[in-house]
Amino acid sequence: REARVEEFFLRAAAMTPDKTFLLGGNGWETKAMPANVRAIGHVGTRDHNAFNCTPLAVLNVARDSMANIGFSPATRVFEAAGAAACLITDAWEGIEQFLQPDEEVLVARDGQDVAEHLARLTPERARSIGQAALARVLREHTYAQRAAEADRALRAQVAAKREMVAA
Repeated sequence: REARVEEFFLRAAAMTPDKTFLLGGNGWETKAMPANVRAIGHVGTRDHNAFNCTPLAVLNVARDSMANIGFSPATRVFEAAGAAACLITDAWEGIEQFLQPDEEVLVARDGQDVAEHLARLTPERARSIGQAALARVLREHTYAQRAAEADRALRAQVAAKREMVAA
């Protein structure tokens, strides 16, 4: 994942020296960083919402395996959306099934795309994207909705097995 963070985050920061970047997470203390990046170390769970909703935008960088397989967003995608944060995510197959690109999330193929999104992003647009993402996750992606979906799938499996036994 380090190479992906270097590409999407550190390269974008180097390309936009007029912007300030915060990097959360451990393991970056000895890494050379552009002057406009401040590594703040681990961000505890209780601080995720504040961390997500404070900046103009937050960046999600998926692990290689998740990005390559697709259709499996990290929890932080939903945490950011739940905080009405403007989310920029690396591109992965299936994102549009969770959030609509350019309306509920900004999608980047590389650090250049991240830098371009940031160059065009106004506070008003960031708020609009964040609010749209929040509305979408509340409408379609809550734990209660996932539990009901799992329950329906399990009940359908049980019913199918009962039909096979009865036949």
